[in-house]
Amino acid sequence: SCGRKAILSCKHKFSKETSLRIEWKKIQSRGVSFVYYNGEFTDRAEMLNTGIHIRNVTRKDSGTYRCEISAKSEHGQHLREATIMLTVLVAPTIPKCEVPSSAMTGTVVELSCKETEGSPPSEYQWYKNGVALLEKTGTGGARAANITYTMNKKSGTLLFNTVTKNDTGEYFCEAANGIGLSQKCSVKRMQVDDLNVSGIIAAVVFVALVMALCGLGVFYAQKKGYFTSK
Repeated sequence: SCGRKAILSCKHKFSKETSLRIEWKKIQSRGVSFVYYNGEFTDRAEMLNTGIHIRNVTRKDSGTYRCEISAKSEHGQHLREATIMLTVLVAPTIPKCEVPSSAMTGTVVELSCKETEGSPPSEYQWYKNGVALLEKTGTGGARAANITYTMNKKSGTLLFNTVTKNDTGEYFCEAANGIGLSQKCSVKRMQVDDLNVSGIIAAVVFVALVMALCGLGVFYAQKKGYFTSK
């Protein structure tokens, strides 16, 4: 867990009389960084026989470590390697949820939920009016036919391909990774309404009338000679 001490062991079968050289490295996407090299540590670590203790681990300490032991004896030089995966367990933080306050029926609407501190990565569960939303169970079942959304527990998205008025409600998301307590974002309401066709028609008529009146005004001004240059 975060803040505790991690123990990485590296056992070998060389005799005590054998001269050993030990190196610890962390394997990263951008290359290799040394943890223990040339008898010295480069980070929060201490030696335990051929293994190491990493103090006050954080999420950034997660990764792949490699122990390299080279032995020199009368029979020559030998190299042994061991690779260890370290996962620092971190409880999730409160996720950030994006829920549109309003939407029109028949449109595509996506709700998002994400937190980045949890290790391992969190999975996400959406709730509507306090009730957990179900996932689709298939393409032909009755349950799948009644579900108008797609919930992705890995990415935290809740997607409505054609949102309806029945999707109006109060939504929140919960993040959990099995470490500590799950975390929830605040409740947000999404209101879905039908497209106001009569209002759109009225607006179009109003704009047309305004443009017509402007045209008549310009025509009248031209007749009176207001636009004639002197």
